[in-house]
Amino acid sequence: VNDPQLVILDEPTDGVDPVGRHEIRDVLIAMRNQGRTVFLNSHLLGEVERVCDRVAIMLKGKVVRQGSLAELTQESCRWRVTVRGALPAWSAEFGAAMIERDRSFIEFKSDDESLVQHLIDRLRAESIAIIGVTETRESLEDLFIRLVRDGDGRAHAVGAGPSLRAGGSQ
Repeated sequence: VNDPQLVILDEPTDGVDPVGRHEIRDVLIAMRNQGRTVFLNSHLLGEVERVCDRVAIMLKGKVVRQGSLAELTQESCRWRVTVRGALPAWSAEFGAAMIERDRSFIEFKSDDESLVQHLIDRLRAESIAIIGVTETRESLEDLFIRLVRDGDGRAHAVGAGPSLRAGGSQ
């Protein structure tokens, strides 16, 4: 295919077996890492998440959202901090607290990493053993479905086909 700086692909992994999908994904990532621009049109949103730096979501022929995956899913960012034993009473100010056997969890919605650091600092100051810190965000598929259901393309409260275009340029 010569040595293109711009590659435009329509559903490159549709109908391809898992091994072939993996090989195609590796080629696309290598092209991106070489500084090439790859436009990828796909309904396989999990594939898009693995390959693309930036995504544009189209509804009814119009781009309604675009940005990096982190930007697009920022409002759905949730944190779960797991500690050994019980939580201190003050932990409720951060979010929902749960207890499961010998572990406790604090879960809260925030895209502010400094809030997570503040919580960790307070837990450490009380010598509470932190077992894990996990960040979760809605998937690209969940975001897409939410936008389609809203119908207007605007992001609303996070809950939980058509065309999605993604670019892999750096």
